[in-house]
Amino acid sequence: MGLFRKNPFGHYLILKKWLIRIFGLLTHRRYRGFNELQIEGSEIIKNLPDTNVLFVSNHQTYFADVTAMFHVFNASLSGRVDSIKNIGYIWHPKLNIYYVAAKETMRAGLLARIMAYAGAVTVERTWREKGKEIKRKVNPNDTENIGMALEDGWVITFPQGTTRPFKPIRKGTAHIIKNHKPIVIPIVIDGFRRSFDRKGLRIKKRGILQTFQIKEPLNIDYENESIEEIVEKLEYAIEQHPSFLKVIPAEELDAMEELNEQRRWGGY
Repeated sequence: MGLFRKNPFGHYLILKKWLIRIFGLLTHRRYRGFNELQIEGSEIIKNLPDTNVLFVSNHQTYFADVTAMFHVFNASLSGRVDSIKNIGYIWHPKLNIYYVAAKETMRAGLLARIMAYAGAVTVERTWREKGKEIKRKVNPNDTENIGMALEDGWVITFPQGTTRPFKPIRKGTAHIIKNHKPIVIPIVIDGFRRSFDRKGLRIKKRGILQTFQIKEPLNIDYENESIEEIVEKLEYAIEQHPSFLKVIPAEELDAMEELNEQRRWGGY
């Protein structure tokens, strides 16, 4: 790798590599030490092509979710099966992994800006800004950047656009799928909301079992399926369709509602 080689967004790959190494070392014990990450389906990762892969996932914290994905993906590519044991895998990380994040979030402080360099494709929220509901047209540059990232590698997105559970899937993800025809890999996570604070930076509770399930690629008819059909398929795949509410224990629903109330009064 050339010392001054850049990715399509103008980021120096050598700097990105060192940022991933450093963050990997600093965060490893959050998933294997303070808490335990139970992984399922990592063998799927190793068989994926190098580009045009879209990971869709439910969302529980701003940063802990995507950090876990960087760990799991790189560990899987280095031959580990459902494990992030031995941090050595982070020394040669896959450098064309990107994640979609709100511009507002990635500009909130120096740490977020540094983390953005490690792979964020930032977009403007069309429905919310600074804790207030808004209505804004989709910025075509945002979708173009996501397409550029898919052409260069793998993209992680959280199609609900929020850490609140069972919120609607944003149709923009379905449009990206129809336009770019990526391999779509669903991921379902749990335990992160109980382990970390909202941002995913502070450990809130130790000894929590975190789960990370990687599912088989979705079977999508890119030409004939409607946006609505793809949205519904995504809802089921990441287990955020309203029908899943019927099988969640009442006490867990109460805990979710309490957390949502805290977030509402906290302005986010």
